[in-house]
Amino acid sequence: MELKDKDEQARYALWLHWSTLTGFITLIVTFLAYVTNLLPAKVPLGDLPHYWSMPADQYIKETGIPTGWGWLGMLGHGDLASLLGIAILSGCSIFCIAAVIPIYAKRKDKVYLLTCIFEIAILAVAASGAISGH
Repeated sequence: MELKDKDEQARYALWLHWSTLTGFITLIVTFLAYVTNLLPAKVPLGDLPHYWSMPADQYIKETGIPTGWGWLGMLGHGDLASLLGIAILSGCSIFCIAAVIPIYAKRKDKVYLLTCIFEIAILAVAASGAISGH
């Protein structure tokens, strides 16, 4: 392994460490906020058994839970706040790839630079929901 390979591997690993740790801590904090009722639930915990057997579309209709990225506007609700931690964990690869782009740009390594840019673009489009099976 060449020294230059260690630069991007070390940066990727550092960003992976911190982004996963951030996501994990966010999950713990938001869960505790939910179970202690620090953040009130959109759907009260006691009402959940009523909804468990419902198809997703009926659950969404009856509870008013948003679809897509609508949950971002409801982070003040404990049962939806934990989605922030899930989103951070889901985005870890984007953060890590973005972190190594400056290394490739400084080296003028166009193949890896463009690969990273395209990969981030593809992941962002996928996460946006712009392309769906509906």
